[in-house]
Amino acid sequence: MYEKSFPNKRFRQTLQFLQKHIDTSETILDLGVENPFSQIMQDNGYTVNNTKGEDLDVDYSAVLNPEVKVITAFEIFEHLLSPLPVLSHIKADKLVASIPLKLWFAPAYRSKTDKWDRHYHEFEDWQFNWLLEKAGWEIQDCQKWTNPVKKLGIRPLLRYFTPRYYIVYATRKH
Repeated sequence: MYEKSFPNKRFRQTLQFLQKHIDTSETILDLGVENPFSQIMQDNGYTVNNTKGEDLDVDYSAVLNPEVKVITAFEIFEHLLSPLPVLSHIKADKLVASIPLKLWFAPAYRSKTDKWDRHYHEFEDWQFNWLLEKAGWEIQDCQKWTNPVKKLGIRPLLRYFTPRYYIVYATRKH
């Protein structure tokens, strides 16, 4: 997935946001298979378990464990056809999730070689907020950041000014 570039800025921003809201004493269930950011979380003192690659559109049994207190989902929900059921069924009280924002100047991402590496949704921030609200979450904090690239052109220039990532910390409404 990161053959040509490692998303250092995104990982740095995500880790800072996570550290702001989640204590290292809290065990995390990270939605998605083990990945470079799972290792970064572990290297920074977090206990992290990952889902095993199950299709979260139809199998959300992993999030039903009442022992799990924190769910993280970094760039996961845009890959699901319907993220509402899995978000609604999460038993944890805390959620840290990020999504790539829809860019008006670029089409939705679609890998031609990996069917799991495609975006069904590219959200605007208000759409993701609404989804979380409908699923029973209350956003406590959020942040956006850009993703500049070292290329020439109009789109690379726009990436310096247009937020690309959106992250939220939310708690379950009771």
